[in-house]
Amino acid sequence: MFCYQCEQTSKGTGCDKVGICGKEPEVSDLQDLLIHATKGLSMYVHRATLKGAKRDPELDQFVIDALFTTVTNVNFDAERLGSMITQSVALTKRARTVYEDACKAAGETPETLACPESEQPLGDQAAMLAQAVKIGIEPRTKARGADATGLEELITYGLKGLAAYADHARILGKQSDEVDAFIHEALSFIMGEPTAEELTAMAFRVGEVNIQVMGMLDEAHTGTYGHPVPTPVRTTPVKGKAILVSGHDLKDLHALLEQTKGKGINIYTHSEMLPAHGYPQLKKYDHLVGNYGGAWQDQRKEFDAFPGAILMTTNCIQNPKDGYKGRIFTAGLVAWPGVKHIDDQNFQPVIDAALAEPGFEKDEPEHTLLTGFGHNAVLGVADKVIEAVKSGAIKHFFLIGGCDGAKSGRNYFTELAESVPKDGVIMTLACGKYRFNKLDFGDIGGIPRLLDIGQCNDAFSAVQIAVALAKAFDTDVNGLPLSFVLSWFEQKAVVILLSLLHLGVRDIRLGPTLPAFVTPAVLNVLVENFNIMPTTTAEADLKAMLS
Repeated sequence: MFCYQCEQTSKGTGCDKVGICGKEPEVSDLQDLLIHATKGLSMYVHRATLKGAKRDPELDQFVIDALFTTVTNVNFDAERLGSMITQSVALTKRARTVYEDACKAAGETPETLACPESEQPLGDQAAMLAQAVKIGIEPRTKARGADATGLEELITYGLKGLAAYADHARILGKQSDEVDAFIHEALSFIMGEPTAEELTAMAFRVGEVNIQVMGMLDEAHTGTYGHPVPTPVRTTPVKGKAILVSGHDLKDLHALLEQTKGKGINIYTHSEMLPAHGYPQLKKYDHLVGNYGGAWQDQRKEFDAFPGAILMTTNCIQNPKDGYKGRIFTAGLVAWPGVKHIDDQNFQPVIDAALAEPGFEKDEPEHTLLTGFGHNAVLGVADKVIEAVKSGAIKHFFLIGGCDGAKSGRNYFTELAESVPKDGVIMTLACGKYRFNKLDFGDIGGIPRLLDIGQCNDAFSAVQIAVALAKAFDTDVNGLPLSFVLSWFEQKAVVILLSLLHLGVRDIRLGPTLPAFVTPAVLNVLVENFNIMPTTTAEADLKAMLS
């Protein structure tokens, strides 16, 4: 195996024996092979589309599923990965037939592709693993060089993050043929051995399309559950049986809330589910009582201490090899060996497990934090914000957020937030906020100094807010008293960064370390064009941002 797709990768270069995340070598290699197979499938779909062939929704969905499945901490199950690889062979044959038929209809001869059906994986898992060795990052680096391979991986990781958001939107009925076609185009493009300049341009296109996808997901969330409103959320236990829901999928949470009505079970959110409390159609459930934990470095301790059942809807914890004694369940594309998977949103097994557990014995003293500051809520009081800036009450905005992780160095984000001057406002999103969101930052003339915008995909809201402020002050985003300090961990953070770069946002600080797949030559391009920089110390960075 060789994997360097997340921030905590071994020694800052790559995991080559076992993943720091707990991913076994077989799982890593099968994930590589699944992506390779998906590229071959997309080569046929893309060319068939260019010939005017009718779209096949099953092929589109499979590619999105394959990309999302290989995001860090989603699927640790080699058997399920092998099944998807086998499925890809049949789907590739179908896509190839569609392509060849489209060529015949146009009176043209089909191309001989670089990843033909004969190169697709066949046989049992041992045969798949033997083939995976030939198509991993290391052999491609030897053939293409570190810069080209790194850029190819940058595009691939961006597509993984984009696919995650597209899948969430799709579940709620929002889908785009244009987005699906682009995913196939980008995967096909990588197989053509493009130049570094062409690869860089495609990476920014991934960021551009991701803005469209995040907009789709925003419409899906707000259209289904209403626009988030500022909401205090309890962070201390309530007496009674309990289920903890972690991840991103609001539809799973909604289904669980419906199925637990009147059963005497309290529902708690965790990590990226915290913003669910701000949505009117979710907060109306009385048994959605609060948020329990969420800091990445404490998740195992939090799960061990939670006296109920746990439902994971997306990637939010390292491989739980002990299965948490039957208390943990997965849904959607999440899959771990030894952990019960819910395929059909029938959460009765989760409910039964919760009823069998002791639950919380008593109410603890109530403490709350605020969430629900999406673009609709913030722009609804934009006049107050603008006036506060004009009067000098607010002098600077800081976007401090992103994906959290367990690797050392992330206390930087806590220190930075604590050091922000009293006339500064912090906007935050994603699970990185758990480094500081329980702190009391107070307010400026009634405007909270900490604005929790939402999940990582709610970077769309942050962009909307920034663009609106820029328009109000007759400038662009780079002309605002606004600094971006982003923590990154996995591929959703990668695609959000690409989106910000596509928008021309400069001076972004990224940490706690830079991606291992970004080579010095590629980093130099980003520095020259966008002045992107690594985080240093909270004190030094704050001084530079305020200078």
